[in-house]
Amino acid sequence: MKQPLNINRIFPKKSLGQNFIHDNNFILKLSSMIESDPSTNIIEVGPGEGALSDKLSKKKFKKLFLIEKDLRLSNILKDRFKDDENIILVNDDALTCNYQEMSNENNSLIVGNLPFNISSQLLINWIMNYDWPPFYSKMILMFQKEVAERIMATHNQKSYGRISVITQARCRVKKLLNAPSNIFFPKPNVDGTVLEFIPITKNANIDIMNLQKILKKSFEYRRKKIKTSLRDYGFLLEKYKIDENLRAENLSVDDYCKLASDI
Repeated sequence: MKQPLNINRIFPKKSLGQNFIHDNNFILKLSSMIESDPSTNIIEVGPGEGALSDKLSKKKFKKLFLIEKDLRLSNILKDRFKDDENIILVNDDALTCNYQEMSNENNSLIVGNLPFNISSQLLINWIMNYDWPPFYSKMILMFQKEVAERIMATHNQKSYGRISVITQARCRVKKLLNAPSNIFFPKPNVDGTVLEFIPITKNANIDIMNLQKILKKSFEYRRKKIKTSLRDYGFLLEKYKIDENLRAENLSVDDYCKLASDI
């Protein structure tokens, strides 16, 4: 039986993509999957009313940063955790926040029920805008189910695309939890999925901007064969013995990384 969480009678803002989790059983299950130690800096993005924050505050950590753009919620959280100097409220936009100031020598953990309307942007930001390996050792993040499926998709699947390749070139991705729509308030029209991201160093030397350039050309007209979409890189297709009659969705992450490494 679901155990509902008490909420602060703050109505979520649609403009900020806010959907609060009100199912305590789900929060407990999610919290149990988040591991930390006294040297870990935990960065929670979009804590909302603090359902997960409460559980995180009881874990071992060096610092716990709560990044909340909504001033109403930020003030509530600041008051709730005012007695713990190691819990720091950051009233800022998660898209423009300076995460390096919160990092702890590659032992930082990013967690969050991300606003669905900016979840993809946040993920790409954390993958593309930092040196590799990055400041975090793991991310545990909530996405709209459809977005999560695109992130995890492999080549030859319909949902495979640019976000699949960029993410998997940099991280090992694992599905942790389904998040049915009825655990949220207000109830969205879609379910959510919690994913785990662990940075990998296999492609650390690849210029991520070159990979982005290749992917943009490949998937802009995804039904065209790569002999057309990647005609400027025909010599690389030949070098790596990649069939020019394939389409963008048929090339593996490794194929794209090989191409990007030679630009």
